[in-house]
Amino acid sequence: MVAIGSDHGGFDLKEKVIEHLEKQGIDVNDMGCYDKSSCDYPVFAKAVAEAVATKTATKGIVICTTGIGVSITANKVKGVRCALCTDSYTAKMTRLHNDSNVLALGAHVVGEGLALEIVDTFLKTEFSGEERHSRRIALMEE
Repeated sequence: MVAIGSDHGGFDLKEKVIEHLEKQGIDVNDMGCYDKSSCDYPVFAKAVAEAVATKTATKGIVICTTGIGVSITANKVKGVRCALCTDSYTAKMTRLHNDSNVLALGAHVVGEGLALEIVDTFLKTEFSGEERHSRRIALMEE
């Protein structure tokens, strides 16, 4: 299960990501927002992060205009490692090295095609499990 949330600035991209994931048979929990009315991104980013932290979702995706606000918010939830990614390489590396469990996207930073490629890379890349990376993650979690 992938939890996903956005504010009004990320709403259109969120809808495209949901459609893309559902076409692949991936279960998605849309945690809002549900239209383009002005809203506060921390509400939705926190809901996604808490779903991941409590393991009701295996991964999370948060989207706002830049991706910055939602990534800051998500990272305040214990057990969440949210990465703001703007290309497939960073999406791959944050999974391989940081075992990130939430992806942040900026709807006005990446276009739809690139965003979907980033999502696919993030969800399909497994954590390397290497001792040095596990050690570093443990240090982050202290």
